[in-house]
Amino acid sequence: MSVVPAFVEARRSIRAFRSEPVPRTDLDAIVEAACLAPAPHHSRPWRFVVVDTDEAKLALAYGMGERWRRDLRADGVDEQRVDELVRASHEKLERAPAFVVGCLTWNGLDRYPDERRQRAEWGMALLSLGAAVENLMLTATDRGLASCWVAAPIFCPEEARDALALPEEWLPHALVMVGYPDPDYVGRTRPPVPLDEIRRFA
Repeated sequence: MSVVPAFVEARRSIRAFRSEPVPRTDLDAIVEAACLAPAPHHSRPWRFVVVDTDEAKLALAYGMGERWRRDLRADGVDEQRVDELVRASHEKLERAPAFVVGCLTWNGLDRYPDERRQRAEWGMALLSLGAAVENLMLTATDRGLASCWVAAPIFCPEEARDALALPEEWLPHALVMVGYPDPDYVGRTRPPVPLDEIRRFA
């Protein structure tokens, strides 16, 4: 019998959505929940951009897609395969009724003269953004919404920022697709957690 709370079990990564829009009151609610996540120094180093217009969705998909296209070409990927991958990514994003883009800023973070501690400070902010994304997705599930975390912005934060015309200091690092779940969606069975392999007591 699972000891994991039911509300945690209920969260699934779902990319199959109905076409109807998500009310902005719900989008605000999940962003507010994200902002209850722990963060370094009692700061709020994140900013959230709600993308629910076709124009903004296409701009973001294109901006990130062109960066990925250049990276794939540099990796020596065949041009036809590059087109297929970028097109599939665009279609996936375009099907989502809304995105919430999680950005990081230096707001409230400490500054250090050396790279080691500066990198650690940014790492703490990244960890807190992950906690914020989890809060967001759990709250989406609680409100009957499906969601899926997409990592693409962390590979092209400047391109994602510029595609959405965000302030220079807002660097996108996570994207969560949000919508009402397709009733035909069937999630895969989760494998059991091999605690003895991934956990030890010290």
